Amino acid sequence: MRFGPDILARCDALAAISEDRDRLTRTYLTPQHRAAGETIAGWMRDAGMEARFDAIGNVVGRYVAADPNAPVVVTGSHMDSVVDAGRYDGIFGILAPIACVDDLHARGRRLPYTLEIVAFGDEEGVRFGVSMLGSRALAGRFDMAALDRRDANGTSLREALVAFGGDPAAIASLARRGVVAYVETHIEQGPVLLDAGLPVGVVTSIAGGTRLAVRVEGLAGHAGTVPMPARQDALAAAAEMVLAIERHCAERADTLVGTVGKLAVAGGGAINVIPGAVEFTVDLRSGDDARRRAALAAVEAECRTIAARRRVTLAWEPFFELAAAPCDARLQAQWAAAVAAHGVPVRHLPSGAGHDAMEFAKLAPIAMLFVRCGNGGISHSPRETLAVEDAELATSVFLHFLEHFDPAPFSG
Repeated sequence: MRFGPDILARCDALAAISEDRDRLTRTYLTPQHRAAGETIAGWMRDAGMEARFDAIGNVVGRYVAADPNAPVVVTGSHMDSVVDAGRYDGIFGILAPIACVDDLHARGRRLPYTLEIVAFGDEEGVRFGVSMLGSRALAGRFDMAALDRRDANGTSLREALVAFGGDPAAIASLARRGVVAYVETHIEQGPVLLDAGLPVGVVTSIAGGTRLAVRVEGLAGHAGTVPMPARQDALAAAAEMVLAIERHCAERADTLVGTVGKLAVAGGGAINVIPGAVEFTVDLRSGDDARRRAALAAVEAECRTIAARRRVTLAWEPFFELAAAPCDARLQAQWAAAVAAHGVPVRHLPSGAGHDAMEFAKLAPIAMLFVRCGNGGISHSPRETLAVEDAELATSVFLHFLEHFDPAPFSG
């Protein structure tokens, strides 16, 4: 094998760079982010690339074309993680193209375009609650108001970025020009390829999403003295709302998913106190933006009906929205040709998870290649797996794509 064993060994090495001793957690603008980025930059340089941190903490490697005016193709993925993460999410999409460039460089081959490989500093949004900060900056979609967001310790994104060595004032200058395509490879994070017995698949579209912060306020009271009919129990109301959201999405499971990922009683609650205030989050996703927005309106209306009946108040605050991103048909066809060239049946499938690729959708055509996960397709978990044979094949498919990609039809 040319690629698989080294890629998985590097995944293991990066998994050891963690904020937590016994689990993988690597969040944005931390010392672990710095250490992982420096490691990745070193591998990029070893492969024959220029590599550096940019102003927002991404690591950017460039395999420059012989023609300095050649168009640019961007690829990559994220190097941050969720809490208690798996070791292949995001990372494989960085290491696979580095391995491709290493192979090209060893053969003395340059491409008819400059290839940028980006290890995005933040995609998961764990620390500051806003996803895809790194790719948004390069796509020219960064919201400067995000610099005022604070982490759990009260540190603002602006303060953390300066301490990291970044430059908030330079973020706007990171927006790319002359990009003709963005392509990304990523573990599937689901069971479709596994169930089909296929190592890779071509992504058709990436689901859009809306995230909300919800606060339910009732009236705290003594658990023993307030009669049941008189209660304004915020937790009971929130529980009914959670089930209503689940029911609405389950009835439309072919086009919609909805998740309440956080739920907390204000102040932690007490065993002998009727909860007076509860906060929870909602994550709605669909590959069809119109259906997602209709679902958002419907579940809000149902939650407000519940609130009125239970005599509690409801604050419903969307804080993140990302439009669905269809993958370019021409790029899908080129991915499919690369897969077929390896004797593998071509499977097309949508992505229910968000990816850095979708931030580039308004800048350039995008496309993705999914790689099979083991263990039932589980991801965002230490049980996440990737077979060495699948890593090998997917990287070989990626190399075929890069060597056969003609930027000319995309440069007009």
